[in-house]
Amino acid sequence: MDSSLSAMPVQARQARLIEHYQTVRQFSEYLCEPLVTEDYVIQSMPDVSPTKWHLAHTSWFFETFVLTQAVPNYQTLHPQYAYLFNSYYVTLGKRHCRPKRGLISRPTVEETYRYRAYVDQQMLALLIAMDAETFARWEPILDLGIHHEQQHQELMLTDLKHVFSENPLRPAYREFAPSNQQPAAPLRWLSYPEGIVWLGYEGQSFAFDNESPRHRQFVHSFKLASRLVTNGEYLAFIEDAGYARQDLWLSSGWYTREDAGWTAPLYWEQLDGVWQQMTLGGLRPLDLAEPVCHLSYYEADAFARWAGKRLPTEAEWELAAQTVPLDGSYADAGRYHPTALNLDNSTLPQQMFGEVWQWTQSAYSPYPGFQPAAGALGEYNGKFMSGQYVLRGASCATSRSHARLTYRNFFPPDARWQFSGLRLAADGEA
Repeated sequence: MDSSLSAMPVQARQARLIEHYQTVRQFSEYLCEPLVTEDYVIQSMPDVSPTKWHLAHTSWFFETFVLTQAVPNYQTLHPQYAYLFNSYYVTLGKRHCRPKRGLISRPTVEETYRYRAYVDQQMLALLIAMDAETFARWEPILDLGIHHEQQHQELMLTDLKHVFSENPLRPAYREFAPSNQQPAAPLRWLSYPEGIVWLGYEGQSFAFDNESPRHRQFVHSFKLASRLVTNGEYLAFIEDAGYARQDLWLSSGWYTREDAGWTAPLYWEQLDGVWQQMTLGGLRPLDLAEPVCHLSYYEADAFARWAGKRLPTEAEWELAAQTVPLDGSYADAGRYHPTALNLDNSTLPQQMFGEVWQWTQSAYSPYPGFQPAAGALGEYNGKFMSGQYVLRGASCATSRSHARLTYRNFFPPDARWQFSGLRLAADGEA
């Protein structure tokens, strides 16, 4: 909670958290309303989890980290759910193999919803009965569980998009209005002087542990693009043989590109010479003004080299975003697709939040003084701080209440199925 929330009586915070819990749990099920039973169970690649698994895993999280600890003699609906729906918490015991989640036909979708309802019933009874002291002790873990579910809501959308893209019928998850196909706003360069800046989260509201501690860092003078790179700009890279020029690519990126056969962003395809892209609204003509998305770090880095620029560091990104409102095309709007910037009269960088996650050149590593939590919850972020890169800014699949300035998303450099794009940066002042 922020300073205003921390000053609230415990009972008011408790009521607010119960409402937040219910809202987030209901949103997970709202996201499933367009689905038929067959959609829930498909795993189209190892990184994708079936929707049914997401629904169960987020319930398992509350059951494992709250109910089994806080409710005397708590009884789960099935003793093997702990094995099936544990994701990566080694401390908690053996887990089902991740690439085989799509083979779990039982529990059924109906039984999975029954499991969610059971966990919700137990959770709400516990939350309502908590005295002030007990609630204050459990509040951080409850907040973590709610934000954990919001992470999985984003994964449900990105995973469903991959699942539907593998279907030759190119089905639509939810229809949304067609783009206006207007030109993108001109790209401007914003200058930032060198200096020592404070970075990272500090406060009383929720943040993941990898966003702290707040610390100082020296930042050299730099320039940042006023908007995201567009489909049209990325298409120019493709047409200039960007995928065939080894000099633009990191060595590991070049071999990954060769092995995977990349020639365009994920979900782009040419039909009768016309570029189309798969969206959660089905197959659509490519809008050249929309932010390019579904890029790997390797592709984003190669494009930046081709453009004579570079990717920003996460410190540069956070510094530039400090005065920017958290506006964007979040999942709450129901479009699930980044929106073009056709007009820009602002002196601030645009499209910083809620369009695409933006690759930075920063390796995902701990901030100075970082210490993971004790026990299984310490596995949440810290053990992944190797071989991955930081992305900033939230995407069109992120809930608005889940976004914040200091959020550090991270993925390996070859990951493409998330809504990931880029913003250019350069050294020195303009």
